[in-house]
Amino acid sequence: MTVAAQSEPTINVLRNRRFLALWVAQVVTQVGGNMVLYGLTVQVFGLTRSSTSVSLLILSFLVPAVIFGAVAGVYVDRLDRRLILVTTNAIRAALFLVLVLVLNDIGLILLLMVIISTLTTFFGPAEAAMIPVVVSRKQLLAANSLHIFTLQASFFLGFALLGPLVVNLAGQTALLVAVASSYLIGALLCLLLPGYNPRTSTLTRPSQALGEAAQAIGEAGSAVATTFSQLGDGIRFIFSNRTVFWPLTYLAITASLIGVLGVLGPGFATQVLGLSEKDFVVVVLPIGVGLVMGILVLNLYGRHFSRRRGIEGGLVALGVTLLALSIAQRVTSSLTLGPVISLLSVVIVVAFAMGVAYAFVAVPAQVQLQEVLPPNIRGRVFGVLNMLVSIASFLPIILVGPVADAVGTSAVIQGASVVVLLVAAGSIWRAQPSHEAIGSGGLIDAVDPVALTGRSLTQPIHLAYVDAPEDATVDVEIVATPVVPGQPGPAEQ
Repeated sequence: MTVAAQSEPTINVLRNRRFLALWVAQVVTQVGGNMVLYGLTVQVFGLTRSSTSVSLLILSFLVPAVIFGAVAGVYVDRLDRRLILVTTNAIRAALFLVLVLVLNDIGLILLLMVIISTLTTFFGPAEAAMIPVVVSRKQLLAANSLHIFTLQASFFLGFALLGPLVVNLAGQTALLVAVASSYLIGALLCLLLPGYNPRTSTLTRPSQALGEAAQAIGEAGSAVATTFSQLGDGIRFIFSNRTVFWPLTYLAITASLIGVLGVLGPGFATQVLGLSEKDFVVVVLPIGVGLVMGILVLNLYGRHFSRRRGIEGGLVALGVTLLALSIAQRVTSSLTLGPVISLLSVVIVVAFAMGVAYAFVAVPAQVQLQEVLPPNIRGRVFGVLNMLVSIASFLPIILVGPVADAVGTSAVIQGASVVVLLVAAGSIWRAQPSHEAIGSGGLIDAVDPVALTGRSLTQPIHLAYVDAPEDATVDVEIVATPVVPGQPGPAEQ
């Protein structure tokens, strides 16, 4: 089989009106969601002065993904994806307006966030699975790269920039109204997308979408056994492929760190930096800037080095920067560094480096998943992936709030640095070399996953590395090797 390792520039994919509508909907909802996360973190900590309460808030985002994530992926593979995108955006917009009325009631805040997060578990896989529907094969690489960049950059824009800006200038109510408006805009944009029946891989007319969705819901409701069989397919696919399992591990680590830092942020600002809880943006903003800078560096120079070594280097750097953050107060208080170098300036520099390191882990890991997932199971695998990443993040977030209240935020951050460094050591020692990007051996170039169809879930795809110029058309040898239970596949031998 021959696959052309060619792709169109990003500007060309943005000329695709359907993809542009999907991408803008992603931007406004992702940024809005991160704005809410910042605003509610400040609100909950301000009401309780407890990191444990912030842990509960973060868990209200994660628990629905653990419970419903994989099932949501199955239904995304059954229903009209456009209908899922429109409906979930419209309902979330309404719920954000309801939040305005209960801002002083922590119990109702948590309840509403659980409902909103449950809807998000359906939106995420549907959004990722819609990309191959609205773009051509040559546009798929550019579309996925832009999708991943947006996921990462939305944290910077929402949590580190716009969230703090709106909260400090206009207050929590204005923030929630703005976010509700952004989700409504997202729903309207998703109406421009084509209806799509994933079971037959055919486009549907808007007039057909509702009826077919209702029929699919009825079929799904009467086929519980089939649903769990499909969930099993997705889980087996993940754990029988190291090229999926290890990126899952890396993404679980980075997701856990975001949750941990979100829980500890207000306490770190008040206890270590001597600021108010609203000012923990002085840590988050440099992380966001570093994240964007790291993504730009990867796009420019990522092709010149191994993806796996880049990820492992990023993990080591994450561990070191976390350790530096945990001891920054002790170091600056024991040394005379002059008026220019203060604790705050040291924290800002370390947080920037942390953001760069985070990009070197999360972005190439996500790209690797986009490379290897066949399109007919993307919804299931992304659903299971989200569930497993959330499970991996669950325990750290449960523990860090009470532990930080007991021993302090610096000690918890120091413990997190040790965990990250241990994972980095395990990856260096045990992980098999990941498949390098076709054409250049880099971090960002990817194989068109739409071309790699028709493979059984029990037959992992192994890509032969080909060293060729970036703009060349190369032949890729596809070897579909049956997996015998209890025996390693070719990539593991």
